[in-house]
Amino acid sequence: MGVVPLEEAIRLTKESGLDLVEVADKASPPVCRIIDFGKYQYQQEKKAREQKVKRTEVKGIRISLAIAKNDLELRARQAEKFLNQGHKVKIEIILRGREKAHSNLAREKLEIFKQMIPVETILEQGPTKYPRGLSMLISKPSDKKIS
Repeated sequence: MGVVPLEEAIRLTKESGLDLVEVADKASPPVCRIIDFGKYQYQQEKKAREQKVKRTEVKGIRISLAIAKNDLELRARQAEKFLNQGHKVKIEIILRGREKAHSNLAREKLEIFKQMIPVETILEQGPTKYPRGLSMLISKPSDKKIS
């Protein structure tokens, strides 16, 4: 429309039943638009939601060296659920007392557990030793293809 006096802009908005919204206040003269403010606000919120990045959490699953097979399967299903939700999974195997001498068995148990998870996984952090046992971090491969 070009530069319009304020009184005329207010009159035009009342006639059309819309709102006068200031878009750029730092410009000289300020830039305003005659639009439906509710619709404008909705579009701004929609843009903000699209830009918001979904954060991934690190979910933890603890197993022991002497865990039963059915309990291991239960934890594998839980890990699958976390991975499908887009989270990373930290699998910890707790070693107590003399079990700490058998870290090779713990590594094998971690590998068996990783293979029990029905979805495809990526090993982000290999089996690392810490004072109470071993842990590894897995995630689901991203579906986005990089061209």
